[in-house]
Amino acid sequence: MTGTSGRSSLIGRNLLAGAEPDVAGDAGHQGHPPRAGFFTDTSVCIGCKACEVACKEWNAIPEDGLDFTGMSFDNTQGLGASTWRHVAFIEQNKPLGRTEVAVDHGDVDVLALASQGSGTPVEQAAITPTSPAPAPSQDGQTGLRWLMASDVCKHCTHAACLDVCPTGALFRTEFGTVVVQDDICNGCGYCVPACPYGVVDVRPEDGGAHKCTLCYDRLGAGQEPACAKACPTDSIQFGPLDELRERAAARVEELHRLGVEDARLYGHDPEDGVGGDGAFFLLLDEPEVYGLPPDPVVTTRDLPSMWRHAGAAALTLLGGVAAVFAAQAGVSGRRTGRRR
Repeated sequence: MTGTSGRSSLIGRNLLAGAEPDVAGDAGHQGHPPRAGFFTDTSVCIGCKACEVACKEWNAIPEDGLDFTGMSFDNTQGLGASTWRHVAFIEQNKPLGRTEVAVDHGDVDVLALASQGSGTPVEQAAITPTSPAPAPSQDGQTGLRWLMASDVCKHCTHAACLDVCPTGALFRTEFGTVVVQDDICNGCGYCVPACPYGVVDVRPEDGGAHKCTLCYDRLGAGQEPACAKACPTDSIQFGPLDELRERAAARVEELHRLGVEDARLYGHDPEDGVGGDGAFFLLLDEPEVYGLPPDPVVTTRDLPSMWRHAGAAALTLLGGVAAVFAAQAGVSGRRTGRRR
């Protein structure tokens, strides 16, 4: 697609909402690579926080979250300017997924096993401690279900943070991701309330807005993001977004076939309120359980309509003022004629 045809294809389109199959091309990147993203399969997340550590180490993110929160093993509570990956721990009073709670694994070297990779058959690997069992055991024990999920910036197709940035500090990369340029950000904070997921935040120490970059520097060098590289269970998967969506759909079908009926995808649909996310998830419960909005909508979606209504109101006001002046002029003219 040439530059001229690219510009003409944008005419008359609402780039703030709706389907947008080529976000990088619409941002001006010609001959760009396929859109990249994350697929996070929470059914195999073990809560090790390797992704959090790798993210902080690679991106030199300041320390935070060393306080005891009382929320299970969650010591960061949520995403922020200094927490670009957040592992949530959700404890539920639900049956464990076909696991034997009395089995002792104290003599197992889990790190050694992780380094060897998994030799478990596929049909068994899909059964994890996060998969709910159909009923309590015979002794009446139901146990505790532990949902774990690594949250991250969604790199939305329609990124409101990018739309409202007055300095151009936020930009769309050739990989379709959204990145903040620290040296251009003025710390205005407009992007913070614009994000429908509450991801972007301003760091008090430097006054700038910060969030996940999907390791833009690593992508440029042909490497995968640090969090995906460090994940020992492939809960965080990186690759071309279209391929990840196909893989995720197959995974959900597999879990449903195995009886995990609550498995569902979140953020994968290009027709949703943000045009689909560049980082989407497989969840085992409602989005609200994980602290995610059930139906996110890009906050700038209605800006064109708002401007049209504002313009119509302004024209109506000007028309009213003009009519008043015209009426006053007519009255003044009739008075002058009577005096003569």
